[in-house]
Amino acid sequence: MNLQMRMMILVVLMFAILYGVVAGVGTYLGAGNVTSYIIMAIGITLFQYLIGPNMVTTMMKVRWVSPQEEPELHQMIEEMSQEAGLPKPKVGISQVAVPNAFAFGRSIKDGRICITSGMRQLLNKEELRAVIGHELSHIKHRDMIVITVLSVIPLILYWLGIRLMYGGASRDRENRGSAALIGMVAFLLYFISNLLVLYGSRIREYYADQGSVQLGNPPHQLASALYKLTYGSAKLQGSRIGKQELSEVEGFRAFFLNDIALANQEFKTLQELDQNLSGTIDAQELLSLREKKVAISPSERIMEIFTTHPNMLKRIKALALLS
Repeated sequence: MNLQMRMMILVVLMFAILYGVVAGVGTYLGAGNVTSYIIMAIGITLFQYLIGPNMVTTMMKVRWVSPQEEPELHQMIEEMSQEAGLPKPKVGISQVAVPNAFAFGRSIKDGRICITSGMRQLLNKEELRAVIGHELSHIKHRDMIVITVLSVIPLILYWLGIRLMYGGASRDRENRGSAALIGMVAFLLYFISNLLVLYGSRIREYYADQGSVQLGNPPHQLASALYKLTYGSAKLQGSRIGKQELSEVEGFRAFFLNDIALANQEFKTLQELDQNLSGTIDAQELLSLREKKVAISPSERIMEIFTTHPNMLKRIKALALLS
């Protein structure tokens, strides 16, 4: 199914879940505080929307750079922005050792792209272009805003579950049992909706990969970049200082190109694709994966359900199908 269509279906499903719970509470219990939960959640979302970029800038130690300081990086981003039909985003260097890149902002006009200082030493120019194309695609698809909005729905369901299960002391005995039952349903849907938000996060990564290729970047360059970034994070996990660096940005891993927490495991998998041991995934190596069936273990399938990024082997396979 088209990735954009999947995201649209997910949005409709999430709001249908929310509507169903709110309607159930209002109809069967006559609860008058449901609206207040929604208003509170919207308020938190707006607050996050307003201060989020400043928090990311501070926590990720971003230094905004001018075209005079980083002429090649600015030129690369400007050229691809024009190709994508986007205003040129603000350009920054994140002063962290974890090799990666990320995009954020309140809107397309407020787009911001950052690369980490640790990434510059790993990627060549073509791989960097592919990564920039991926991040620009996040901005173009507005998926950062979509995920932020969807994340509010589990929050509302959680509050409703708490209120109905533990706040029903003032209700008469007959309604108290009904409240507890619907509260349990709200908690179940809270868990399910959290998994759906993670699913949406994985969709947006596939979609951004596809967007990078549509901007003219060969799929094997993005695959090679993912391989190198995974290697860089795995290498950091092998040292005490590196582990500390990774822990400091743990809360922001959903922003990154790959899940840094799974770097060790994913690097071992990707090494098998590097047939000539060059440290890259070239066009021929990616093409050879196109006809192969990707075998994912049951444990890896289960693990993927609880992650913000797709299984790396499946992701590289998807890039192979674009080549």
